Amino acid sequence: MSFQEKNIAVTLTNFSLILVFYLFRIFQMVQTEAFTPTNLFWLWGIIALLAVIGTIVATIFAHIASGIVHKAKTSEDPHFEDIQDERDKLIDLKGTKVAYTFSSIGVSLSMLAFVFGQSALVMFALIIFFGVLAQIVADLWRLNLYRKGF
Repeated sequence: MSFQEKNIAVTLTNFSLILVFYLFRIFQMVQTEAFTPTNLFWLWGIIALLAVIGTIVATIFAHIASGIVHKAKTSEDPHFEDIQDERDKLIDLKGTKVAYTFSSIGVSLSMLAFVFGQSALVMFALIIFFGVLAQIVADLWRLNLYRKGF
């Protein structure tokens, strides 16, 4: 697995776990009638911190672990190719395009929910949901392009 694929896999795993946590907390708030702006904004802050700090820590850990496994298997020092060529940049741009497209559709659907009578709080919760989901879809698209050998 290449350096970029490892980074994408770590990000995909991290954001998938964040999405599960977010959905669990939202359903928990709705059931206990704690779906308030204060609770949702705290949840949004936690999600943002998990996204940034969790991705950094998980990426570092993944590269250290893969280096240890490589050293144990082959008895030679691991060599990380963290250089991006044109193909890597193109795959990243295509993934970003997918993320922006999916996020835009999600924001539009969130606004439609508001137009059709849902509260602004529901709209905000849907925007967060579609933002995280857009990152997951983009990472899946990037991994697919790497696996195809694009």
